Formats: sequence, structure tokens, C-alpha cells
Amino acid sequence: MPQPPSHVFYRSARTYPVAVRAEGPYLWDEAGKQYLDGSSGALVANIGQGRGEVAQAMAQQARTLAFVHGSQFSSPVLEEYAARLTRFTGLSGFRLWAVSGGSEATESAVKLARQYQVEVGEARRFKVITRLPSYHGASLGSLAASGMGARRELYTPLMNPAAWPKMPKPDPALSGEADAERLRDVLEREGPETVAAFMAEPVVGASDAALAPREGYYQRVRQICDEYGVLMIADEVMCGMGRCGSPLALDLWGGIRADITVLGKGLAAGYAPLAGVLASPDIYSAVMQGSGAFKHGFTYAGHPISLAAGLSVLDILEREDLTRRAADLGQQLLTGLQELQRRFPELLTVRGTGLLLGVVLGDPHTGRSFETPGLAERLAAAAREEGLIVYPGSGAEDGVRGDHLLLGPPLSCTEGQIGELLERLQAACQAVLGSPKPTPTR
Repeated sequence: MPQPPSHVFYRSARTYPVAVRAEGPYLWDEAGKQYLDGSSGALVANIGQGRGEVAQAMAQQARTLAFVHGSQFSSPVLEEYAARLTRFTGLSGFRLWAVSGGSEATESAVKLARQYQVEVGEARRFKVITRLPSYHGASLGSLAASGMGARRELYTPLMNPAAWPKMPKPDPALSGEADAERLRDVLEREGPETVAAFMAEPVVGASDAALAPREGYYQRVRQICDEYGVLMIADEVMCGMGRCGSPLALDLWGGIRADITVLGKGLAAGYAPLAGVLASPDIYSAVMQGSGAFKHGFTYAGHPISLAAGLSVLDILEREDLTRRAADLGQQLLTGLQELQRRFPELLTVRGTGLLLGVVLGDPHTGRSFETPGLAERLAAAAREEGLIVYPGSGAEDGVRGDHLLLGPPLSCTEGQIGELLERLQAACQAVLGSPKPTPTR
């Protein structure tokens, strides 16, 4: 019997399989095919799927209090979640602004940085420096902050480039301190009195798979921001909440604290839309003792059912010690990827930390990206045929060239499932790149 016509506006013209159920790191489509989710969707499903206690917590909250508007009420679940989250992240005294998604959270962070500067008498400060490449979200403001060419290009006429100066991406050839000094160059060029904040992903996600600067980078960034009166914003939407083997990815640089930390994705691990901004006590005081209100808001900010999901996810994250597990399993996955790299030379670089890992693809003869992009998409398609979901990307080199794969399975995976991921990825590499080289003799 023919299927009725769809009324869905899909993201692209390709045909999508229809997922019907999920458990742990696996999904099944309506034809019964199983997929191992090697990217947790878009690095969201951190605790795996099918956790009944999360569903029960959401249902209980829905029966008790489903919705309040943030301009009218607080709620017990909001107060409890804010306290638990600041404790988990080690951001004592910080205040949570809870929203529905990462784009809303980065927009909120940018607006808060601007309002803070006005509140403290620095009204000329409106610019937010970000990096090339970077990805901070799909809404217009968060996209303007991003340095990801393909996603920005169509909407560039709607943006004010003067408000969003760009800094080059981290350069592994430089020391961390020298790399960070390029922020000073941008500040001096723009006029530091016009800059409100610097925003970066501590470990880069979609735009340049798992790229991270060297030791000393964020320590120097923190010093430069303090020197120039610029707020430091850490976009940890993808890399935070234990994924990099520490509560916050910025912890990897010796406990540096940003003035504003942006979180999302793993907060509710896909069970409900939830993201948030954690703002320092100084920022909160400046706003509340100044104008007295953050001039911003969303209808579903602080949604009780999403917060109940977040609390339950945090329970699981802490009880099962998934932050430590991400560090241990990440080492297993990294070692396996390095073995694949030795067998498939088109895998130019393998990098990352915890369960946020990236594979940079390109020409093994030149060590550069292929002139024509598309290898990442072909590998991702071959992986789907093998029952593996990965996150392909491109444009890291110049906005067009620079194929890569991002891997980020649930933190709750087993060692056996990591091995299974590697087996399926090897089969996909063989389908696209040809027979592997023999394993080198050690």
C-alpha cells in the first residue's frame, strides 16, 4: 500500500530513515535496522536512551506543575536544579539562566555580556570576538557569532559584521601563550573600549572536530580579558557536562573560570529541551543592583518539565560516575582511532579528549584537505549502511574545504560497544577508501 504524502519540512531533500525506538546507544528504524549512535545524535544523548527514571521524573513534574512563566513565578525544580548544577560544575555562587536550547543560551550570554557592560558604565562596549571556525548556534545572533562559513553565507546580509570580530583558530604550531596573544591583536585592532566579550568553545565541536589549543592558552586568554575589561564566555554546549572527562571542558586548562559559561545538549541528554547560562556573581550583582532586570526572555525559559529531566540526568551522571567513564572510554576510542589512522592514511589527524573525538580527513600525499569537499559525507553515509551514526563536517580550513568526522557516543557506553563502533567505522572506511594497509608490526 502506498504511503500517504508527508507534511514534514525536512532539513534536506535526502530520504531519512524513520526511527521508532531506542535503548542505550542503539536506535532502530521502522524496517528493523539497528544503528549504533556514535555521535549521540549531535552529542546530546549523553546517558543513552530508554532511561525510565527520567521519564518518570518528567511525568511526575507534569502532574505537579507543567508550566510557569519566568516573569511571574519561580519553581522548586528551578531552584533545586540551579543549586545542583552549580555544585556539579564547581561554579559556586554563579547564577543559572535556564532556556530551551544551545542557540538560545549563546544568544542569552551575548545579550548578558552587553547589558553587563552598560550596567557598569561601559556603554561603548558591544562587540563580541569569536574564532574562525566556530559554531555557536543557528539563531541569527548565535550564527552571527559563529565562524562557520557554509552555515552563515546565506544570512550574512542580515548580520552586522562590525559587531562580531573574528580571531584565528588555535594553532598547534604555537605555544598556548603565543596562540592566545592573537586575542590581544584583535582587541587592539578593534579598540578594546568597544569589546564586550570574547566567546570560544574550549574544545571545538561541529566546526573543527575536537580541536583544542595547547596548555597555557586559556590561562593567557583569562589574563588578557581581565587586562582589557572584556568578559570571557565559555561555550560548553557540546563539550561540557562531563563529555571531555571533567565536569567542564575548561577544567582541562587548570581550573580557569569563565565569567559566563554556556551549557546545553547533555544537560537533559535529549529527554527534553534544556540549556543554560551560568553567570558569575559579579555579573548578577551588576544587573540586579543596576537596572534590576535582565532585559531578555523566552516563553519556555526555566520550563519545569525540562528541569525535572535535567535533575534526573544529573542524578545518573553523578551516580554512575559518567565523567570518569568518559575519560576511560575516550582513551579506548582514541587508541582505536589511531589504529585506524595507521591503516587508512586519509585519516590525517585523530584528536580529542574524553568522548569528544575528531578525525580530520584529507590527502595523505600533501597532508592537506582535498580540493573538493565531500569525503566526510561519503564516510558518514557508508557508516549508516554499516549501522553506525557519526557526525560529518566540512569547511574547517577555509569555509569550504576541510572534511572531518566528529565522534561522541553516549558516556554510558560499554567497552564492548566502543569496540563495536570501531569495527563498524573500519568497515565504512574500507567501503569508501579501499582495503586497509596491513597493521604495522610494532
